[in-house]
Amino acid sequence: MTLAVILICAAFLLALAPFALVTRPVQVASRLIYGASLAVSVASLAASLAHLLAAAPAETIALPLGIPWLGAHFRLDALSGFFLIVVDLGAIGASLFALGHGLHETAPERVLPFYPAFLTGMTCVVLADDAFTFLLSWEFMSLTSWALVMAHHRVPENVRAGFIYLVMASFGTLCLLLGFGLLAGSDGHYTFAQMRAAHPSAAVGAMAMLLVLFGAGSKAGIVPLHVWLPLAHPAAPSHVSALMSGVMTKVAVYGFIRIVFELAGGPAWWWSIVVLTLAGVTTVMGVLYALMQHDLKRLLAYHTVENIGIVFIGLGLALAFKAYDMSFAAALAFTAALLHVLNHSLFKSLLFFGSGAVLAATGERDMEHLGGLIHRMPQTAFVFLVGCVAISALPPLNGFVSEWLTFQAILLSPQLPSWGLKLLVPAVGALLALSAALAAACFVKAYGVTFLGRPRTQAAKAAVEADSFSLAAMMLLAALCLVAGILPGLFIDAIAPASSALIGARMPAQSGLQWLSIIPIAASRSSYDGLLLFLFMIISGTLAASAIHRFASDRLRRAPAWDCGYPDPNPATQYSAMSFAQPIRRVFGSVVFQAREVAGMPPPGDTRPAWLKVELRDLIWDYLYAPLAATVGSAAERLNRLQFLTIRQFLTLVFGALVILLMVLAVWS
Repeated sequence: MTLAVILICAAFLLALAPFALVTRPVQVASRLIYGASLAVSVASLAASLAHLLAAAPAETIALPLGIPWLGAHFRLDALSGFFLIVVDLGAIGASLFALGHGLHETAPERVLPFYPAFLTGMTCVVLADDAFTFLLSWEFMSLTSWALVMAHHRVPENVRAGFIYLVMASFGTLCLLLGFGLLAGSDGHYTFAQMRAAHPSAAVGAMAMLLVLFGAGSKAGIVPLHVWLPLAHPAAPSHVSALMSGVMTKVAVYGFIRIVFELAGGPAWWWSIVVLTLAGVTTVMGVLYALMQHDLKRLLAYHTVENIGIVFIGLGLALAFKAYDMSFAAALAFTAALLHVLNHSLFKSLLFFGSGAVLAATGERDMEHLGGLIHRMPQTAFVFLVGCVAISALPPLNGFVSEWLTFQAILLSPQLPSWGLKLLVPAVGALLALSAALAAACFVKAYGVTFLGRPRTQAAKAAVEADSFSLAAMMLLAALCLVAGILPGLFIDAIAPASSALIGARMPAQSGLQWLSIIPIAASRSSYDGLLLFLFMIISGTLAASAIHRFASDRLRRAPAWDCGYPDPNPATQYSAMSFAQPIRRVFGSVVFQAREVAGMPPPGDTRPAWLKVELRDLIWDYLYAPLAATVGSAAERLNRLQFLTIRQFLTLVFGALVILLMVLAVWS
């Protein structure tokens, strides 16, 4: 019954798309589409929550759609229920935000028809229970999100972003198609139930794992398949960017979990080495790329790469522990990964909403053109600060909990018998610690340059607070970040059915512990009391403020910031995004980006200003994708001659190809 309700909600969302084309004026269409999407997402969330919290048995439905002899199979179990909650929470926040922010959209007719269809595509991917339905929904999700990325198609940079996104999405789908082909086998077992019962061989399972890692990883944004992400996310409207970064990448994580942990058979120990290596590199590279950015939305997009790496660290650890039948440790790592999926969807959506509010108020995404917004947009500044603290993994917010659980799983790695993993896992732990420190530095930069100091431009000086709908969406997500941080045991217990189904074990029940603390291993070893810490911060802060106001002077005095003895009213003398990142760039930039600084100093008597130019290179693009694109272009130019062949030459070519294929078939059989 619950599955039927969710499918009806998805069908209703899809049916909304035509109304966006016929409803006029566009303001009415915007309120209709986003308001209906909000209501439907709330209904779907309620159904998903009821199914997950009740630990209800899996539900299945087969519809006479798609391939005649196969049909369309849908399934709602603990894993799909959890990811549906992630999708619906993201849709609720984005729809509520868009009720106000959508009125600022310059091309609403290119956004409204595809927005509910995009939500439908993500829902159907999570519910699909056969390969055809999964791939069809996956492609539908990709194409609708591509259409949203191309909403502002007259901007050349957006056209390039859309093209690269389409190419990478096609590559990912091809890898998934080949992976499903291997798991289906010669008998054509395309339903997931048949694949579960087939028990593929070790070689088939390994090949499927690698293909799914590249297929789902390209959509999630693991390095080096991340190149589309920092281009596409900033190009899309802000509420769509929040969905793509906070939700769609998690749907890709779902695809990896569903296939690798459930359909590909028992994992081999070396699978985790591949996943952990890519995850560790992804985590550090994502945050280093983010530190170099001046564009606020592009900075947030690169941080999605970093957080996807953190999720895959947890999944890689779960694979390692599961391969050696260390069920409790595998459950801990798996729970940490799923909890970070939820946490990242909350605080990253919040941050993209904040950047969208800033963009609507100023027309600027470049942090160098902002500043001083805390005085003009105080409520936006507050909720954006909450998001910055959460993504920096600082207590008592939710980002800390899932990263702390991941570290607890890393500390269990000495129990692994493989020496390769004994050496690799601590190295990945060090990379995770480094990325956490760099993330904190990055968001000190992002918040400080954007909201603090003095306005650097007239646009920043004239900014006004966001509308009430946008503020309500951001406040809602900020509150969820706090609740998930101080009451994490409730969320861990909700994830437990999914862990039991895929790992065969779960973390101990946390909700009954004193002060609602969490104890992942043993009380004598480690514990975290989020609620107690939050209360201590509130009480100590209140007492300190009361003491200061009681015993110190109550006179309010304003003075200029310390200027090192060189007062200058020009805002250009402030710290900039480039100057803030300079020390980190000089440490890591020469290796990671081949950074080069070129300075120009006029001769004495010349009144022209000195200048500094920083050159950075994207080595992954330069050494991997640029040569590949050149090779494909050259091959396409050569193959272009085929369209000018005569009929006799075409027939000869077809005959030769047929002979070669028959020979291959004869040798193969």
